[in-house]
Amino acid sequence: MRIAMVSEHASPLATLGGVDSGGQNVHVADLARALGRLGVDVVVHTRRDDASLSRRIAFAPGVEVDHIDAGPAASVAKDELLPFMPDFARNLSRAWGRDRPDVVHSHFWMSGLAALWAAGPLDLPLVHTYHALGVVKRRHQGRHDTSPATRVEVEAMLAGAVDRVLATSADEAFELVGQGADPDRISVVPCGVDLEHFRPDGPTEPRRRRRRRVVVVSRLVERKGIGNVIAALPGLPGVELIVAGGPPAALLDHDVEARRFQALARLLGVADRVELRGSVPRQHLPALLRSADVIACCPWYEPFGLVAVEAMACGVPVVASAVGGLAESVVHGVTGLHVPPRQPGCIAEALGCLLHDDGRRRAMGAAGRQRAQHFGWERIATRTLAVAERVAMSPRPASPRTGAPSSGRKRGTSLAQGSQP
Repeated sequence: MRIAMVSEHASPLATLGGVDSGGQNVHVADLARALGRLGVDVVVHTRRDDASLSRRIAFAPGVEVDHIDAGPAASVAKDELLPFMPDFARNLSRAWGRDRPDVVHSHFWMSGLAALWAAGPLDLPLVHTYHALGVVKRRHQGRHDTSPATRVEVEAMLAGAVDRVLATSADEAFELVGQGADPDRISVVPCGVDLEHFRPDGPTEPRRRRRRRVVVVSRLVERKGIGNVIAALPGLPGVELIVAGGPPAALLDHDVEARRFQALARLLGVADRVELRGSVPRQHLPALLRSADVIACCPWYEPFGLVAVEAMACGVPVVASAVGGLAESVVHGVTGLHVPPRQPGCIAEALGCLLHDDGRRRAMGAAGRQRAQHFGWERIATRTLAVAERVAMSPRPASPRTGAPSSGRKRGTSLAQGSQP
């Protein structure tokens, strides 16, 4: 089996912690590795964002990263990449014309659009993972949503045009059906976790102070709810908060969101108990997670919530917003506690319940490790491969699907700025 993965902005080679690099990068990288271990030949196609990058780079056994030219060979914010998708699609089509995959698996809506344009004329089976939905983002962020105006329409079209949708949670599948997607063409396959890397035993970061510790691992963006966790600290005397994520520590003073969080901590009188670490190398993340008494994952919304599963794999209980995939992965009262989003008082109450009950924390940590077994990459990759094989063996449609009944558009329709290639 040969699978072409398309991840236009989220390269598996990227440094994590930036505004546009996070869970999708990890998912694409770890899924590709796990599929490679199953004997699948994988090529991850991503946009070249650095002129010095080689066209193809060996990434893992059976896995290569292919840098596709589309727009400037420089960093571009993901919400500004749509105009370059026709070029991305043209170059994907050329690559697949020379080296035809059995199945294409696109990640994120712009990747899906480019993959649809490229795969359609070649009649390649196409599976798509959204990672996040524009309709949900717009609901929660309103006028602060920076996504292109056509995103919601394109995502709805993709659900009808691809051969199979892989939703990362039942909540995401529910949202897609609400947009008109056929539930019979959706498979729920969650994100995975590296159970060898994230485990209860192993080095633990030492603490300099005898304080209870709460850890947040997140990109420094408002919707991740970091400000709400900081606002909970006045109700948790003697508790320290470590925030890992964002740019390197040396650059935090130049980061708008980091400065905002620091100002909030000063305003609330908890600055001495809040430490912004900046980006933490992934190899050091388990030691940081194991050092926590509780992990806080309290975003406004979250398609899946990988950090919560990584924390559970390390045997640490989680306080999580009862939203999206977090409402499914974290079992309330068993592996952690659910809280409503954007409610610092509720966050403080839940954290306090766990921080002051050592026995309950230990029991939840053990239950979390058991729960995390369901998300091991071997299991997730096997399920993903089963979907890919089924799609590859299914009869091809007699005529291209449009994804928009009676619209008259062909598969590969252009809902983006500019024209389809």
